[in-house]
Amino acid sequence: MARFLRPNIRNFVTSQLRMSSDQLGELGKGAGKGGGGGGSIREAGGAMGKKQAAEEEMYFKRKEQEQLAALKQHHQEEIDHHKKEIERLQREIDRHKGKIRKLKHDD
Repeated sequence: MARFLRPNIRNFVTSQLRMSSDQLGELGKGAGKGGGGGGSIREAGGAMGKKQAAEEEMYFKRKEQEQLAALKQHHQEEIDHHKKEIERLQREIDRHKGKIRKLKHDD
């Protein structure tokens, strides 16, 4: 049953992407032309609208890079924490094994 649904979902997603890309146009070309209503400069289009669109794209790209760096840092801290926890638990295991050996030796 799932095999029959997959082509339909794939076609739907593909058509949606195609429709959205047709509507996008070139950024900074003015309202209704892909630039959106991002203010009077962008609505007017032209070189200033393109410049503002480019600056916005750079801003969001920098923000995304900062978020990815923060996420990588967070994951690294998580890894370090778990490694320390593993070491602590391994020491506990060794301690308990030593107690068991001592109990066996005392018998």
